[in-house]
Amino acid sequence: MRTWIRDPIAVLANGGKRGLVVEDGKIAELVGQNGPTVPYDDIFDARRHVIIPGLINTHHHFFQTLTRAHPKAINKELFPWLKQLYPIWGAHLDRDCFRLAVRVALTELLISGCSTAADHLFVFPDDLADAVDIEAEEASRLGMRMTLTRGAINLGFADGGIADERLMQDYDRVLTDCERVLAKYHDRREGAFLRVALAPCAPFNVTRRLMSDTAALAEKHDCRLHTHLGETQDENAYCLHHFGCRPLDYLEQMGWLNERVWLAHGIHFNDAEIARLGKHGLGVCHCPTSNMVLSSGLCRTKDLEAAGVTVGLGVDGSASNDSSNLMESVRHAFLLGRLAYDASAVTHLDALRWATEGSAACLGRDDIGRIEPGRQADLALFTLDELRFSGAGDPIAALVLCGAHRADRVMIAGQWRVTDGVPVGIDLARLRYEHGRAAAAFLADL
Repeated sequence: MRTWIRDPIAVLANGGKRGLVVEDGKIAELVGQNGPTVPYDDIFDARRHVIIPGLINTHHHFFQTLTRAHPKAINKELFPWLKQLYPIWGAHLDRDCFRLAVRVALTELLISGCSTAADHLFVFPDDLADAVDIEAEEASRLGMRMTLTRGAINLGFADGGIADERLMQDYDRVLTDCERVLAKYHDRREGAFLRVALAPCAPFNVTRRLMSDTAALAEKHDCRLHTHLGETQDENAYCLHHFGCRPLDYLEQMGWLNERVWLAHGIHFNDAEIARLGKHGLGVCHCPTSNMVLSSGLCRTKDLEAAGVTVGLGVDGSASNDSSNLMESVRHAFLLGRLAYDASAVTHLDALRWATEGSAACLGRDDIGRIEPGRQADLALFTLDELRFSGAGDPIAALVLCGAHRADRVMIAGQWRVTDGVPVGIDLARLRYEHGRAAAAFLADL
């Protein structure tokens, strides 16, 4: 079956003035002025649409949709914020509300034009040993691609960390389940819907042994590695006090300074550290919205790229971002970049690249993230029908500058997963009601 997505307003691609042809889940052709060069079976009229690659989210915490704008956590920086929320998560997180949280986060991402997501999952209460499996089920239900992360925390309050022990698992249980999840879900083939990365939470709530042994396990199974690093000055102080070195030095000691690794945030690196990151081929997921909410600082995106570091984009957790809208984060990355640099150094195309090609590279994928023949047919189609776009001259720039936030259609592997702004098979009103009831429990101790 060959479908011509015909005559869009614009396409973020090299070529494709008259759209593109999709066949067997892939992009078969970018269509020039004279139309498709081979026969087609169907036409989708895209005259109302601007087409960009499906956005790719490379850092999130799905479970946190349950504690958005929590009264105990607002107006705080990261460590005080975490110290308020960890006991609340420890007291109330269970498998039923977790599933709803995952469904809401993925649905929000999908509506915003996201076709591939990576969640940084590190909470495993007693009844959630199969949390990774729940995420896999929910992503499959929506038809989304996902890099599942098998994360962990194993250093709690009692041992000098800041995590709640009720969310932790011991070393043996973590490593055993890493092996299980990798065997069950890690698909290295082109076009895979599920892959796995190993993702201890952060230097301040996992042990040295867990950090170093997950690095060895990732090499054994040829998978990616992910953790938080360089997010705040408090993290720098913690590492200097407990390890006698800065966070990046600690990462190198643990065997993590290699091309398998992408880091969340990457704000507080000095010039020499940025050069080291580039030399060793690491990626950094920029999380602009969360960084602003928690006053964490400015990620040096252009300096990182200049040094050879791959820059991707993420919404981060819905208790710091309070949203799971990746298109909104594209705009925030653009605007925050203008504060860090100047008006010509960071463009709307940079921000879109971070959310597509850059994010794909962070996840180790070269089959998604661009609209070109041979790549997966993962597309986000936005209309310019809203009043906010009236008078916009450059349709691609308008998505970022005027603030697009909801895709009209999303295609993943050649299948429509959002039509008329609504995810296929999801009752949004019912989901909102059920999730709201679950989230109410997290306010019980106010």
